Amino acid sequence: MGLYAIIIIAFLVFIVLAKGIVIVKQAEVMIVERMGKYHRTLDSGIHVIVPIFESARKINQREYRDVEGQTYMHQKITPRIDLRETVYDFPKQNVITKDNVTIEINALLYFQITDPVKATYEVNNFPVAIEKLTQTTLRNVIGELDLDETLASRDTINQKLRTILDEATDKWGVKVNRVELKDINPPKDIKNAMEKQMRAERDRRAAILEAEGKKKSEILKAEGVKKSKILEAEGMAEARLKTAKAEAKAIQLVSDGLEKTGTEPGDYLIAIKYIDAFREIIQKNDKTVLLPYEASGVLGSIESIKQMFNFDKDKGIINKNKG
Repeated sequence: MGLYAIIIIAFLVFIVLAKGIVIVKQAEVMIVERMGKYHRTLDSGIHVIVPIFESARKINQREYRDVEGQTYMHQKITPRIDLRETVYDFPKQNVITKDNVTIEINALLYFQITDPVKATYEVNNFPVAIEKLTQTTLRNVIGELDLDETLASRDTINQKLRTILDEATDKWGVKVNRVELKDINPPKDIKNAMEKQMRAERDRRAAILEAEGKKKSEILKAEGVKKSKILEAEGMAEARLKTAKAEAKAIQLVSDGLEKTGTEPGDYLIAIKYIDAFREIIQKNDKTVLLPYEASGVLGSIESIKQMFNFDKDKGIINKNKG
């Protein structure tokens, strides 16, 4: 009997020691109660507690697991409190906007426990409490916005949600770091109307851009034609000016030569014009050549031209032997 008693006592001592030695992992804590009252908080490391008189307080925790693309929530009761940042992916919920449009929204909540004692004693079932608080706050915030504002103001909504939730959960010893709206799904008919509106807006912008392109193209073409005509006119004017200067110089030389022969410059010019006209008439193959009556007056001018070409400029006299 003595041997059996020793074995039983040794076994009980082993069980007591096994339950009395607690190892806490990094980034975790444990809340120890003595006789049902908070006693101390165990940080990471090895600790010894007194069985029967002391025990670790258990709390509710949630874990989200992805199985074949589907997210499942798993709730467990554990004495260990995780101090790392935790993310809750809340299921989709229907929210009514200010303009009475029902949309589906699901949010991501990133939070971190900063005071394990408050998180344990200030709220019952902390994961459920923070989930319900997030859902009600999301409904209140979205209810103040129209559908267009909701779709275009995600950052504003995220910031507003984070501020409200952080203030509400501060007394629970929780710090809300970030809130993200994951999906915003309007009703199917409104989604189709929005797609048609977006398509019409894109078509309108494309038409405006095409019209602006054609307008700029026409302007550039007009400017090119304008510059081309200006350059052409300037070229023609410059050519006429040079031609006029050349003719003036030629007329001046002829006039100087005619003064020494006593021939009028006007008769000379008329004779030149008649000669050009005779050349065009003679080049034709007509058997009969008709001449105007005034052509007989040109003979005197032709004689004057002959005298001008027989004029010896070096000697200043008419050379009658020439020609």
